[in-house]
Amino acid sequence: MAGIELGEAAGRSPRGTGPGSGSQSQPAWLDITQGVTGLLLTLFMWAHMLFVSSILLGKDAMFFVARLFEAEPIFGRPYPILVSGVVLIVFAIFATHAIAAIRKIPSSYRQYGLFRRHASSFGHADTSLWMLQVVTGFVLMFLAAAHLYQMFMHPADIGPYASSDRVWSGLWWPLYLVLLFAVELHGGIGIYRLALKWGWFADRHGYTPRRRLARAKWALTAFFLALGLATLAAYMSIGYEHRDRVGERYEPERAALASPVPPPAPQGKA
Repeated sequence: MAGIELGEAAGRSPRGTGPGSGSQSQPAWLDITQGVTGLLLTLFMWAHMLFVSSILLGKDAMFFVARLFEAEPIFGRPYPILVSGVVLIVFAIFATHAIAAIRKIPSSYRQYGLFRRHASSFGHADTSLWMLQVVTGFVLMFLAAAHLYQMFMHPADIGPYASSDRVWSGLWWPLYLVLLFAVELHGGIGIYRLALKWGWFADRHGYTPRRRLARAKWALTAFFLALGLATLAAYMSIGYEHRDRVGERYEPERAALASPVPPPAPQGKA
């Protein structure tokens, strides 16, 4: 939060700095933990979007990506349990990030009122972005957790037909639509705030081009939102066409073409 923490706004000593409050390094470690886990989650989110959007290249492309994460090209058969393992790691990072970040969220109506008065007193754009990040983070605590649970419990239900059936016939598309906007806005703002805080793009004088950085952030957010909407529309379209065959698994065309043709039956001598 730009310039002030909630504890200071409410007239309290910041946690870890008052008399008898224990280690003064705890807030710093929590801040570093929040930043590192947020960065990892955002990078994963962007990579995940690129992999999921393989459906735009065709069903075979998405099928290959799904089997790749199940290590079929390595072991010769898919192991969906590997997907559950990745989901478990992502959930651990997600929970750590939420625990580290929740300390900065207004925990009462009084704190929220103090924040609103403070923010409206100078109309700082980045403070408004922080509040948007709080709202989207609150949404993600529920929707992202639901999505991760579903992936953990059903790791084999990933593929051109299985995923599309879940989106359309399983009626997950409203959740995915809200989740798309929440995660892209939250992650984009988080990366922007980290770049400002740690001076990743600062010049040798320590100056960070804030406006240029903000434009880059919104450009990235717009790109991934457009990609995500196109991807969701593709899954909905396939799911709609496949609604009468829910549960059927996709067989790639290359597998059908590679199936052996039975030899002609031997003919007896005349």
